[in-house]
Amino acid sequence: MSSTGTTDHEATGPRGARHERDTADRLLRAATRSGAHLIAEAASLVQGWAVLADPIAGAVYSTPAAAAADGVHAAAAPREHPHCTQRPAAGAVLVLAAAPTVPPGHACHVATTTAALLEVRGQRAAELRGEQMRLHTTLIGLLLAGHTAAVTETLGGSGLTHVTVYRLSGIDLPTAHEVLWRAVRPSLAPYADAVTLMGRRDGELLVAELHHGGDDGRILRLVSRLSERHHLLAGLAGPLPLAEMPTAHSDAAAARHSATPDRRVVPADAVGASRLTPLLRTAPYARWAESVLRPLSPAHQHLLLVWLRTGSKPRAAAALGLSAGTVRARIRDLSRLLGADLEDATVRAHLLLALRAPAPAPAPAPAPAPAPGDEDSDGEGDGDSGSGDGDSRSHSDGEGDGRSHSGSSPPSPPGPPSPPDPARLESLPDGLLDTEAVRAWAIGLVGGLEPHLRIALACWLRHHARTAPAAAELHVHRTTLAGWLTQCAEDLARNLADATVRAEIHLALRATRTGPDDPAALPRRGGRTYRRL
Repeated sequence: MSSTGTTDHEATGPRGARHERDTADRLLRAATRSGAHLIAEAASLVQGWAVLADPIAGAVYSTPAAAAADGVHAAAAPREHPHCTQRPAAGAVLVLAAAPTVPPGHACHVATTTAALLEVRGQRAAELRGEQMRLHTTLIGLLLAGHTAAVTETLGGSGLTHVTVYRLSGIDLPTAHEVLWRAVRPSLAPYADAVTLMGRRDGELLVAELHHGGDDGRILRLVSRLSERHHLLAGLAGPLPLAEMPTAHSDAAAARHSATPDRRVVPADAVGASRLTPLLRTAPYARWAESVLRPLSPAHQHLLLVWLRTGSKPRAAAALGLSAGTVRARIRDLSRLLGADLEDATVRAHLLLALRAPAPAPAPAPAPAPAPGDEDSDGEGDGDSGSGDGDSRSHSDGEGDGRSHSGSSPPSPPGPPSPPDPARLESLPDGLLDTEAVRAWAIGLVGGLEPHLRIALACWLRHHARTAPAAAELHVHRTTLAGWLTQCAEDLARNLADATVRAEIHLALRATRTGPDDPAALPRRGGRTYRRL
């Protein structure tokens, strides 16, 4: 920290002591009101500007507001701002820039006193933080249980209609929770435009921002900085209607499983948003997906989507707040409902495609049925339409006069055409992947793989990313296969830990294969030794 030196001007003598007491009294009165008033009073006393800069949140308080950027820069690089007086305060940095006419000793006294009062306020806030955190955790639990009316009534904000959910995991969650709490400064003040709830549940940090349908991105920026600073991984879902909080909660967990150190915050709508689906012909793709998913309810589809995004039933259970056994049982039931083997890698890849398909175009409205008297309006003449109609029926029956059958019922109209065979998950519609655009995408993705890497990757994907059974089928050591998979990830520039990425690669391998990617075709040089072609 840097600070200007002190002089004996007004530092000694009755007048100096009285001036320091007046300064301390003014700062103390401001501190009893709020932190913002304290910073404003400090800026007034030094006749310049004052900023409380947080390493995560940026400028917590700033007087004037235009000085926020200068204060943050000064806190980050104190040696480049020797004219500023800085003090650590409550986990942040207090930065004062005094006017040239203000004695350096007075500026130091104001900075020291203000920092001490900020520490007192911080300690008082820490004493209350435990109770507030427990209240936040309780409110989040009520939202997940569906008691949205009770939560909004507690918050006094009937206009809070939507929620954005963040789920963070890492090894430093307690510290990260406190840092984010100080940065966000969550308040349960009634009738606020937005309310942020945060709490730790099941070994993760959960943040729920309630708002009117659109957030300003402030919480996202803070979560991004926090994730980088404390090495966390985060998933983001929303904004969604408040009643869909459980959906947002599970979607955020599914998204977090796709996060990496290079991309620490992943939105849920980016998971499974592939580069393949925009290349498919929309009409047959949407019709096939609608037919395949017709037996499923929205809740069924959401469970399957979370499962396919997370890549395993235990992780899907954690995301959905269910037991692993419950998820396994429901997936077995859905497998029977769909009439497909959901343990097959190709079926899973097709199912993920179906779940990510666009909604089909609405069918055109049927033509209005003709009125009873106008059934044969295209007959031979206007005045004799009745006789013409009778003649046409007579001749079509081939049995003489139409009146001879007056007591019998008219012939029934032809029935509707028989429905086409239901779509199956085992195969895609003809020609859906057989287009130039899809082939170019698939070749660009996996066309550069060497034969042994391609065979190994295809086998590993068929075994749902399980290395041990894939290595056994390939007759190579697990370490060898792990090395090949690392090379595949580097060559493809893809995160193979992401289940949705693996599904796309599986489809790309199938679209570009010229023969079966059979482990028996793995190049060898006697015994179990691999030979490069």
